[in-house]
Amino acid sequence: MIQLDAATVLLQWAAGGLLFLWVTTRRREVGIGYGWLLRGVYGVMAAGAAAAGPALGGDLGRDVCAALTAATTFAALGVSVARRKAGVAGERARKERVAARLSASGVVHTAPDRVERHQKEFAPALDLVAPVIGAVGLVFAGIHASGGHDALSVARTLAGAVFLGAVSDAMLLGHWYLVQPGLGRAPLLELVKWTAWVWPVEVALLLLPPGMIDALTGHIDDGWHGTLSWFWVACAVTTIALAFVTRAALKERAYSAVMAATGLLYLAILTAFGTDLVARAILAG
Repeated sequence: MIQLDAATVLLQWAAGGLLFLWVTTRRREVGIGYGWLLRGVYGVMAAGAAAAGPALGGDLGRDVCAALTAATTFAALGVSVARRKAGVAGERARKERVAARLSASGVVHTAPDRVERHQKEFAPALDLVAPVIGAVGLVFAGIHASGGHDALSVARTLAGAVFLGAVSDAMLLGHWYLVQPGLGRAPLLELVKWTAWVWPVEVALLLLPPGMIDALTGHIDDGWHGTLSWFWVACAVTTIALAFVTRAALKERAYSAVMAATGLLYLAILTAFGTDLVARAILAG
């Protein structure tokens, strides 16, 4: 029913990741370099989708949207670099609070970095432009590969983008705590919660017929005598289990809990991709 197209997968990953970049940057707490990292990574993915599409004989609307997604992502990156001296309000406020507490206790400390107050900060709303364009491209991709089930195909394609984006950004943000160790856990918890919230939607859409229920009951051949279908079940169950375990780890006060959560999210990325891509590979067959 759904073709496993590399260009569509890249655009899904890029659009979902960029959406949750906005979810994080809108808080104005995470350092500006985090946005640079994610815009660079997902911009390259979107460009890869635009390049791979024509080579694989994909949909023109999807490929044009992929190119526009890459262009707007790099444009947002350029604006962020140009306004880098303004810093990030939440991060700056936290440093100032820490400096004030240290000064009050008589501890010698390094003064917070000076910023140019007259310069406008990067507007997080700019990070929404690229994923919106990417979502339009995914609608084209879903219809192109629908096999007559347009609504279900589009819903699966969009849900997959959100699902993969949430878990990928959670893992990347977990690593960012090495760069910004004083960052609160709320941004990471938010991404983990989004992963758990999107999971039932993702799984339910993949189960709907013609879907994984048909594969599990043998009406759709997975090519491995049912083994691949049950591997998909294992991936889906493990992903939600890892999301809950990660949330539990983040409740611990020790800083090492963040690193433990990041390790768990590494595993969650593997099982999340198994949940989405294995099902689509089976259904494509």
